[in-house]
Amino acid sequence: MVRIGTLGRGVRTRGLSFSLLDSRRRYLIKGLENKGPLWLLESAADAMLIADSNGRIVLANTPAETLFGYARAELLGLSVESLIPPRFRAGHVAQRQGYAAHPGSRTMGGGLEMYGLRKDGGQFAADVSLSPLEEGYVLATVHDITRRKRAEDALAEQSARLAAIVETAVDAIITIDEQGIIDSFNPAAERLFGYARDEVLGKNVSLLMPSPFREQHDSYIEHYLATGERRIIGSGREVAAQRKDGTTFPILLAVSEMHVGNRRLFTGLVHDITLRKQAENRQARLIHELESANEELKNFAYVVSHDLKAPLRAIGSLADWISADQSDKVDADGKEHLRLLKQRVRRMDALIDGILQYSRVGRVRETVVDVDLNEIVQEALAMLAPPPHIRVEVAPGLPLVRAERTRILQLFQNLLSNAIKYLDKPEGLIRVDCVGHEEDWEFSVSDNGPGIETRHFKRIFQLFQTLAPKDRVESTGVGLALVKKIVELYGGRIWVESLPGVGSTFFFTLPRSGTKN
Repeated sequence: MVRIGTLGRGVRTRGLSFSLLDSRRRYLIKGLENKGPLWLLESAADAMLIADSNGRIVLANTPAETLFGYARAELLGLSVESLIPPRFRAGHVAQRQGYAAHPGSRTMGGGLEMYGLRKDGGQFAADVSLSPLEEGYVLATVHDITRRKRAEDALAEQSARLAAIVETAVDAIITIDEQGIIDSFNPAAERLFGYARDEVLGKNVSLLMPSPFREQHDSYIEHYLATGERRIIGSGREVAAQRKDGTTFPILLAVSEMHVGNRRLFTGLVHDITLRKQAENRQARLIHELESANEELKNFAYVVSHDLKAPLRAIGSLADWISADQSDKVDADGKEHLRLLKQRVRRMDALIDGILQYSRVGRVRETVVDVDLNEIVQEALAMLAPPPHIRVEVAPGLPLVRAERTRILQLFQNLLSNAIKYLDKPEGLIRVDCVGHEEDWEFSVSDNGPGIETRHFKRIFQLFQTLAPKDRVESTGVGLALVKKIVELYGGRIWVESLPGVGSTFFFTLPRSGTKN
């Protein structure tokens, strides 16, 4: 039993101090002391206050001092309404009077949010429990629930955001329980499947599946619950779905598992992949058509190289025989005609070779290797053998590129051949140069030839297009088209800058990726 001693005008009992206590308060303390719970008041973790029938505080423990920021002496005699924010005080008086009429142990507020007011004006959310004592006294236990309220508010905010995401999601989101019963069905699911939410809630999700998946679904859930073996949960899978009107369509289904209390729920994210499937089918069809076209082109190249060149060689041989064995029987006009015939046979032979080379670019692939452009340019010049009056300058230190060697040789050979072929100056000059950029190499082949008018810049890269008369310069019109195709095959670009009468410079780029310095 806790005893009460008098120290001057105050009363102290195990740390509880009171000043100027009237006889009713002393009686209350004595009554609590006799019944034993007075020491519980001070040892409690929560703030505890005892008020009389007029709402005046007669006892308070140390946690109450800490919570409200008042010294204990300040709390004694204070109205309980002083510990409540002003906006709630009028209502609290009515509640207190109502409690006095019908006392009992219960939570204060009747489900309303309660707030406490500290001495410094700060407010906090609180839970208040009331217990009646003798003579109209009431024990109030006050628990600061600020942290809990913050957590509840954060959870409510998170739930609201999640609900907003689910409601506005483009993809269908469906939640089912362990029996496969639909628990939630968002607006996107309504649009996708053609059902209103109320039509599917509480029904088995197999409703959204065609046969035989509909019949198999429940057994799959049972198998998973029994064994834990997953087939879709945690990963995406392409399956078939069925709308309300009976039409089926492909979907990508991803399922996640979650536990809400004692319930196990499964959330399915449903993405309609009809357009993707249609695109894949179109792509497969186009690939098949392309493969067929490539096969036809391959057969055409075989016909061109064998069936066309054979009679062409025969014509050339016949023209040579007439020129050699029948020269005494052919007049000057006939000899000129024979010369033109042999010239056109050679042009036709070169044209067929050019077409074959053009058709192979991108279709016939060779091994990709490190190609030293210093060697490639010298090899191309050796094959072309420029005449003595043409000087060729090659920049030192050309880079290595990762490519098909034959294609790169064709590229430089055609550009150098054009420069040599069209040079019209007594002293010709051709330069090969290279500049490195962050993303690519920029190469240039320039000459001091006749130049090209701006209006022809695009035309010269088209197949079979030549600017000079064919009888003056032997050209098939394939070379620059072939160069353009090779450059673009490697992701580069090509263009020309030129001044008529001054010369031309052909620029092209090759990406640095896959190249070496």
